[in-house]
Amino acid sequence: MNHPPFKRLPLLASLWTRLANTPLPVTEESIALRIWVQVLVVIGIMATDVGASTQMSVWAIPFSFVGTFWSWQRRKHRNITAKFLIAIGMLAALAYFFGNLLANINDTRLVLAELLIQLQVLHSFDLPRRQDLGYSMVIGLILLGVAGTLNETLAFGPFVIVFLAVALPILCLDYRSRLGFAPVDRRRSPASQERSPLLPLRLPQLGLFFGITLILGLVVFALMPRFPGYQLQTLPVSTSEAFEYERFGDGNRGIINPGQGETDATGGEDGEAGVGEAMIYYGFNREINQLQNSSGVKAQEPKVLMRVRSQAPGFWRVLSFDHYTGEGWEISRDEQLTTINRPAWSYRFYVTPPDPPMISRQVIQTFTITAPMPNLIPALSHPSTLYFPTPEIALDPEGSMRAPIPLAADLTYTVISNVPDRDRTALGKAGTDYRAAIAKYYLEIDPDLAKFLRAEAEAMLASTPNPRRNPYEIALFLAQELKQRYVIATDYPIFPGDDVVRAFLRNGGGYPDHFSTVLTMMLRSLGIPARLTAGFGSGQFNPFTGFYLVRNTDAFVLTEVYFPQHGWYSFDPMPGHDLYPVSVEDYEAFGVLRQFWDWVAGWLPSPVTAAFAMVWGAIATFLGQAIERFWAFISGSAIGFLLGTSGAIACGLLAWLGWQRLRGWVMVYRWRRLPPMERIYRQMVWMLTMVGERRAIKIRKHRHQTPQEYADGLRSAIAHPSHYDLATMAIVDAITAAYGQWRYGDQTPDLATLEAQLHQLRRLTRPQPRRKTTA
Repeated sequence: MNHPPFKRLPLLASLWTRLANTPLPVTEESIALRIWVQVLVVIGIMATDVGASTQMSVWAIPFSFVGTFWSWQRRKHRNITAKFLIAIGMLAALAYFFGNLLANINDTRLVLAELLIQLQVLHSFDLPRRQDLGYSMVIGLILLGVAGTLNETLAFGPFVIVFLAVALPILCLDYRSRLGFAPVDRRRSPASQERSPLLPLRLPQLGLFFGITLILGLVVFALMPRFPGYQLQTLPVSTSEAFEYERFGDGNRGIINPGQGETDATGGEDGEAGVGEAMIYYGFNREINQLQNSSGVKAQEPKVLMRVRSQAPGFWRVLSFDHYTGEGWEISRDEQLTTINRPAWSYRFYVTPPDPPMISRQVIQTFTITAPMPNLIPALSHPSTLYFPTPEIALDPEGSMRAPIPLAADLTYTVISNVPDRDRTALGKAGTDYRAAIAKYYLEIDPDLAKFLRAEAEAMLASTPNPRRNPYEIALFLAQELKQRYVIATDYPIFPGDDVVRAFLRNGGGYPDHFSTVLTMMLRSLGIPARLTAGFGSGQFNPFTGFYLVRNTDAFVLTEVYFPQHGWYSFDPMPGHDLYPVSVEDYEAFGVLRQFWDWVAGWLPSPVTAAFAMVWGAIATFLGQAIERFWAFISGSAIGFLLGTSGAIACGLLAWLGWQRLRGWVMVYRWRRLPPMERIYRQMVWMLTMVGERRAIKIRKHRHQTPQEYADGLRSAIAHPSHYDLATMAIVDAITAAYGQWRYGDQTPDLATLEAQLHQLRRLTRPQPRRKTTA
C-alpha cells in the first residue's frame, strides 16, 4: 500500500497505523436506499433555497451526487486519506460558520442550514454504513424544517409532499436494513416481479400509504392546538444593508410615501391627498380629507402589501389622528416626535408608548413587507419592543412608530406588543377622571357640532330600555347603532364648506371611513375621549403557511376610546365589520380549524357556505340536545341509570361484533387480490390466528418469521391437546411446504388438493358446542 508522505510524522503515523488495523465496517449494500436518501437530502437543499429566496446551495446538489457515487465505488476500502481530507473540510466549514454567525447574529436559521449543507456534501464522500445514511436522513429533515420557518408562501407545500413521498420508501428500505434483510432478488421472488428495483413495495401500496399519511397529517395539522410560541427573544429581522445606515436628517421626520417624498400636509396632485401610488391608502398621511378622498381605495386593485405571522390576529395599527377639521383629520403634534436609538450590536428597540394598559397580554408579530409602503411601521397596539434594521426610529405622541425611510419590499421586522385585555366589567368601572392632556386633545370639538351631536347621541341612547351609564357601554351601543341605522353610500351630495359628520347624518350614511369619524365625534360630544386610528384589518389567514396576507384593500379607520387606568380600546362602527377587532382575548388553541374553514368558505359561493353552516348547526344542535336529554334520563333515577348502563354495554358488544365482522371482510377483500397459492396460505394463517385468540394461545405469525419457523412454533403448542391436534398440524405442514415450493422454488402447486385441505382445516378449527356430561 502506498501511503502519503505526511504519514511519516510521528502523531499522524500512529493514527494512520491504528486506522489501517481497524476492521472494515459492515457496509450498506442497498443501492436503492443510498439513492433515495440522496434524493431526500436534495429536496431539503432545494426547499431551503426556495424558502430563503437564494441560490446559495445549488452547487451542493451535483457535488453531493458525485460524493455518493464515489463512496459507493470505494465502500470496500478504508479511505483513510479521504477521511483526513473530510475532517479538514469540516474544520474549514466550522470556521466559516462562526464567521457567518457573527455577521448574522440576529437570525441564525440560514447560517445553520448552510453549515448542514456543507457538512452533508463532505459526508457524502464517506457513507459506508446504514448509520451514516441515517445521519443524512436527519440532515434532510432538519433542512426541510428550516425551510418551513423561512418560507412565507405556499411554494413550500410541494416540497413537503415530495419529501413525504420519498420518505415512505426510505423508511421501508431502512427497516429492511435494520432487520438484516438482503436486497430483494427479483429472479427468485415471484412476488417481487411487480416491483421496481428502487421500490420496496408495489406502487399501489405506496400510493395507499402516501394518501393515508397525507390525510392523517392534514387532520392532525387542523386539530393540533396552537399555543403561544416565540419563546426566544432574538426575533427575525432582515433587509438590505442600506437600511442599517439610514437615520433621520434635520427636519425630515415626517411621513414619507413611496414615489411622493415627504409630506407634512395633504399634498398630492389633483387633490389626491397622500395617495402617491395607487396602492397606498389615503389615510396614511399627516392630514386626510374625507370629503374629497373618502373613496380611499375605490380605484385600487387588491395587492398584498405584507405577510404577518402573529400569535393572535388583530388590527395592525399604523397611525392616529387627534384633530378634526370638519373635512377630515390631522395630527396636531406631528413635529413632537421622540427619537429612539438601538445599540450597534442589536436590532432591538425598547419602545414606551403613552398610556400603557393596566391589564395586557404579550403578543409577538413578524411582518414581511412585500410592496413599497410609507415609513409608518404597522404593529398591534402598545408595542413595547421592536426589532428593526435602521439605527433609529421615531415615536409620535399617539404611540405610532416611524422609520427614517419608506418600508421597502422584502423588509422583515418583529414587534412585541402588550395588547390590552378587553374586560367588559373592569372597563365599565373605569370612571371619567381624565387627566388634562387627554381632555385637551381628545375631547376637542366645535361647540355647535357638540350640541348637535349630543342631541343625536342622546336620542339613540334613549331608544333602548336599558340605560347606558358608563362610557364603555355607551361606546359599544353607539357603534352598534351606527351599523344598524346608517348605510354605506358613495353618491351622496357634497356642498361647499360641508362638514363630514353633518353630511353623513343628513344623508343617512356615507363612505365607509365616515362611520368611525361620526362615532369619534359623537363620543367627544358626550365627554368621552376618542380619536381616529388608521391601519389594516387582520387580512386573509392562510392555514398552510400560518401567515395573514394583508392587502391594500384591508386598510380602514376605526375609533379608539380612552378609559382611565386602562388605556385605549378600539370600536368599529363600519357595517359588515365586527364591533371591535379580534384580539388576544379571542385566541383559541384550536382556532386554526375554524380559520381553515373560513379559508375554504372564502372560495365557495355564499349559498353553499350557508347550507353547510345550516347543516352543521342542525347536527350540533341535535347532538347537544340528545346528549343533554340522555344524561338527564340516566342521572334522574335508579331505573334510568340501570337502563343507561345496560344500553352502554349492549352498544359496546355490538361494536365489538361489528369490528370482528369488518376484520373478516377486509381480509376477504385482500385475499381476492392475491395469487391462489398466496391466498390459501394467508387464509390458513388467519384461521389459526383466530383459533389462538379464542383459546388464549399467544402465537401469531410475525413479519420476520419464515413460513417454516411459523409452523415449528405451532408444533410446539401440540403439547396441550386442547390447542392443535395432529390432523391440524399435518394440514399445516402440507400447505406450508407447498407455499415454500411455490414462492422460492417456482413449482406449480396442486391447488385443488390444497383447497380441500383448507376446507378440512376450517372444519377442524371451527368452534365446537360443549357437550353436557351426565353423572
